[in-house]
Amino acid sequence: MSGSTARTRAITAVCNHRPIGAPLNFKATPTKELFGANTFSMAVMKERLPKEIFKSLKTTIETGSAIDASVASVVASAMKDWAIEKGATHYAHVFYPLTGATAEKHDSFLVPDGNGGATVEFSGSALVQGEPDASSFPSGGLRATFEARGYTAWDVTSPAYILENPNGTTLCIPTAFVSWTGPALDKKTPVLRSMKAVNVQAQRILKLFGHKDPAMVVSTAGPEQEYFLIDRNFFFARPDLLNAGRTLFGAKPPKGQEFEDQYFGAIPERVLAFMMEVERELYKLGIPIKTRHNEVAPSQYEIAPIFENANIATDHQQMIMLTLRRVAQKYGMECLLHEKPFAGVNGSGKHVNWSLGNATQGNLLDPGESPHENMQFLVFCAAVIRAVDKNAALLRAVVAHAGNDHRLGANEAPPAIISIFLGDMLTDVFEQIKQGSVTGSKTRGMLTVGVDTLPPLPQDAGDRNRTSPFAFTGNRFEFRAVGSNQSIAGPLVALNTIAAESLDYCATELEKATGGDASKLPAAVQALLKTIIEQHGRVIFNGDGYSEAWHHEAEKRGLPNLKTTVDALTVLTKPDVIAMFEKYGVLSKGELESREVIYLEQYVKTVAAEARLTIEIADTMIVPAAIRYQGELASAAANVKAAGLSPDTTLLHSVSTMIGKLQDAIVTLKSTLDYHPSGNILDEAKHYCHKLVPDMLAVREATDTLEGVVADDLWPLPTYQEMLFIK
Repeated sequence: MSGSTARTRAITAVCNHRPIGAPLNFKATPTKELFGANTFSMAVMKERLPKEIFKSLKTTIETGSAIDASVASVVASAMKDWAIEKGATHYAHVFYPLTGATAEKHDSFLVPDGNGGATVEFSGSALVQGEPDASSFPSGGLRATFEARGYTAWDVTSPAYILENPNGTTLCIPTAFVSWTGPALDKKTPVLRSMKAVNVQAQRILKLFGHKDPAMVVSTAGPEQEYFLIDRNFFFARPDLLNAGRTLFGAKPPKGQEFEDQYFGAIPERVLAFMMEVERELYKLGIPIKTRHNEVAPSQYEIAPIFENANIATDHQQMIMLTLRRVAQKYGMECLLHEKPFAGVNGSGKHVNWSLGNATQGNLLDPGESPHENMQFLVFCAAVIRAVDKNAALLRAVVAHAGNDHRLGANEAPPAIISIFLGDMLTDVFEQIKQGSVTGSKTRGMLTVGVDTLPPLPQDAGDRNRTSPFAFTGNRFEFRAVGSNQSIAGPLVALNTIAAESLDYCATELEKATGGDASKLPAAVQALLKTIIEQHGRVIFNGDGYSEAWHHEAEKRGLPNLKTTVDALTVLTKPDVIAMFEKYGVLSKGELESREVIYLEQYVKTVAAEARLTIEIADTMIVPAAIRYQGELASAAANVKAAGLSPDTTLLHSVSTMIGKLQDAIVTLKSTLDYHPSGNILDEAKHYCHKLVPDMLAVREATDTLEGVVADDLWPLPTYQEMLFIK
């Protein structure tokens, strides 16, 4: 390949890439010793704190009770000593603003002593509260931009940790972030509020079933993170990837994922080395990574932790994304977390496995061996069914953003229609309940493979369904519609809150029906379950969510189908949604209204930036390359004609026509982008969604057609087949 375009230089650099070995200071430490080494964990606190202080802190963490203000100074001193022993020079309040990203404010432990020296200080007040500038974070009208004061508040339930850097370490303290006037400006605060709400209502159900002093019920989460890896040389040669996180142009490669040879395939050595270092760093932070594997699309992979407290899982998920990006660069790669970085191949999701449980009763969504006999499980499961059906539009809204619009409904992702997959066993049980009599449930079997040397395998009572956006997978629900690049906080807030509302309903109905008489509970449960499945069973669907038939069926059932972010986000401020969030103290009317504005603004900004990028790349890279090729063809035709022959100008005419279509599409896109908003953010978002996005696609279509015609040495952008298949 000749030429000196950024593309050809990138290919040369990738081909000359040398394998990266282990870091010079690498030491093979047993995983057991590595895990949690950089976290101020319960074990560390027990060792370093006075007995009474530790007991008080442990009670707060395990029961959700108010923290004793007197413990802060003692904890701060112990935390400071521990951090300094690990090389820390600074501490940082880490918080999660409504940008969806992670934010940090670093302060030094050193304080001048007035005599030319310095002392090391970290007070209880510095631990408990920080004050970052809040004016530049999105607030959606909760505060004026010129008002800067905001507070970070120590989240005692999420362990502090050490962030390592080649030049030192930093003590990181997870915090909530609120305005000076009180409203939540972050993702964490509503998560904590929603967990409190779901615990209160779940306790009522447990007490109805005779449990004495049950432990605090918490929601748990285990998010599966999908991502792409490409060489950084390609990344820097693609302005769209660099600025938008996804390719705005790119023809389908001759070979994509149709051979199905990538999924769970052997992991390339360079990628495996990267994965191992990622896991090592995450283990030190106490993040329980369990799974790694190749995903379906070429150059796509997955990392997944096991279940943990949903608030901690949310913090850990942010740390996972940061670690993936940071470590990838060390190996000469770029980690792409966009939901659809490459058109025509599978996009990336973040499947959030969600459940409820506590220390005394265990997992409350575990059906046991005989789910038809497990009344308690059936009540919790039915409550979730009711919650999802009543709030399907809300669940669609909390996964709505520009990136996810490219993925939802495609062949690798669930449709925008929210439904529940229960599987054959549970569907059969609830169908029996609906009919009024439960006689049994399907049981697990044994699968005989037919090879004598292979043992019989336990066979589940039903298959899995990868097309369902909300699927029961044995002892939890998997919310598959969450996008790979988003915080899991919003989806968890919604799940916890709608579960709290539904458990409240169930508890109230059972309390009325039994009047405190435990002997009436079975009949009351039977009546409650029958009512729920009759009123909300429409949301259960075990079939192919990709099929067109399901879209028609869902419409008949009255299930919402909010296809775009703009359609979905307005759900956040529906009167019934506001009433629910306010009733359970999770989000106020003002906080919900602010989030709708913020997310619509983020949508507009994202699409506008992509449109400007589309124009810039088309004008400065694609059109010049195509015109150069047009010139070469015209010159060749002129030479043939000068020789007295009749030139074949078919290709020249075709290329000229394509260039004309591209230039027309660019002009149209520029005109559409030159939009003067009315001041209503919803109207602006609708314009961008229904006008700008289609015009961008028209430019892309013309460009991708040219990619298949223009001489290879003139094409300026690294192609899909290069980025996805050159490791």
